[in-house]
Amino acid sequence: MTGTTTDTVTAGEGTSPAVSNSTPPPAIELAGISKRFGAVQANRAVSLNVQAGTIHGIIGENGAGKSTLMSILYGFYRADEGVIRVDGVPVVITDSQHAIAQGIGMVHQHFMLVPTFTVLENVMLGMERNWRLAPDAASVRGELEDLARDYGLSVDPDAVVADLPVGSQQRVEILKALVRGARILILDEPTGVLTPGETEQLFEILRALRKRGVTVILITHKLREIMAITDTVSVMRGGEMVAHRATSETDREELAELMVGRKVLLRVERTEARPGAPALSISDLGITDAAGVERLRQVSFEVRAGEIVGIAGVSGNGQSELLEALSGMCPPSRGTIRLGDTEITKERPMNAADMRQLGLAHVPEDRRHMGLVMQFNACECAILGHHDDPAYVSGPLIDQDAILSECADRMAAYDVRPPDPSLLSANFSGGNQQKIVLAREMERHPDVLLVGQPTRGVDIGAIEFIHKRLIAMRDAGVAILLVSVELDEIMSLADRILVMSAGGIVGEVAAAEADERTLGLMMANVTVG
Repeated sequence: MTGTTTDTVTAGEGTSPAVSNSTPPPAIELAGISKRFGAVQANRAVSLNVQAGTIHGIIGENGAGKSTLMSILYGFYRADEGVIRVDGVPVVITDSQHAIAQGIGMVHQHFMLVPTFTVLENVMLGMERNWRLAPDAASVRGELEDLARDYGLSVDPDAVVADLPVGSQQRVEILKALVRGARILILDEPTGVLTPGETEQLFEILRALRKRGVTVILITHKLREIMAITDTVSVMRGGEMVAHRATSETDREELAELMVGRKVLLRVERTEARPGAPALSISDLGITDAAGVERLRQVSFEVRAGEIVGIAGVSGNGQSELLEALSGMCPPSRGTIRLGDTEITKERPMNAADMRQLGLAHVPEDRRHMGLVMQFNACECAILGHHDDPAYVSGPLIDQDAILSECADRMAAYDVRPPDPSLLSANFSGGNQQKIVLAREMERHPDVLLVGQPTRGVDIGAIEFIHKRLIAMRDAGVAILLVSVELDEIMSLADRILVMSAGGIVGEVAAAEADERTLGLMMANVTVG
């Protein structure tokens, strides 16, 4: 129950203890919510109270049912059973417009914006009262100015959304909800694509919203964020609500155990690396884009067999271009890449298929646009780039039984939920989509593994598994280049840490000597004394 600590609850137990007559009703009350999709029971008799003017966290593993529950509250789905109350009044929410009319807004994990529209046009979309847009535009522009002043949500209303950084795009989504009168704001994995600095800016906005009486429901898998920003937290597992806690009366270890159903290691256990010969060497690598902008400049380093080299840096400082060049997606403008005994240059480029043949595997940073085809089945995505492997071919056709069987085995090994190889990739949660990509690339036994943001949007139990797998691959002699915006992850896994800023390598730190302050200063290109 929000604002109190309770013991673990089970399905069918009903709502939390009744609120006294002198206490205002919860902003949101869900009682006995159930939802089934075919054979999958996504929610089972879920009950939840969220008090007005609080920040309430909902956590759980990928596939625990938390996003489904919030999609029911926002009108994307209709519950099979159960009752929703808003401010103590039972309501039937039939669609998102009805939810908005009840004062409920939602910011989705993957933003719902039109990239070619301006901020103002995106905020106004769907609010037009008639064909004369000028009066509406003037009114909304004034509201945006008020919201910027009150909540620190400053965004240029005339900026084109595609030109904005991710953190500013998220502000546009929040502004869309507030302009429509939202006093209950749901955020689904809001920090999954944000830098640490953008995350703290978001938290300042959420604190300002809470101060002015807005109720915030935060869906996340990041326990550090739960402890930093929420007042109360509820835990889901297997489609059920298993616990409610006051955040001040719990800790990361207890929450992790409640999420997974067992004790979870929150630190990476590993022995010292024993690196061998260089498996990947980069010398004076540069990338200049079509507009003549230098994206990578004079990048030189090597990754040896049996070590993990981490790349730290604020997103947008050349890490993506580095991974694209090394994976064969983008030819170098200058410099040399040496993979084993093969040299790749501007004059002798190689594409992604060539690099795979040379023993390189790549987990891209953007799983939706670069790692998967959303309208393919999971089993089809599980062999992307490897569809001509003899193991998957039966005469002139793909052997469907072979790819279904292998995908099922890997889903079991990586705990993909639901474990259905025939399900469209678009129908998995973000974390489970990530597991499909990781399984495909990590199970190929590569000599060199490029990993971009391996645990973005992935729950605590899966993070533990992925980290153990990366260490096991390192110990087996794989050369691993790890790019992550999570400094904790970099410091936990990497044997050496390189810091990128403005497209270049600005420093190197041994893992044993790394700390957040030192890395943060280097990321800002400030000389460390």
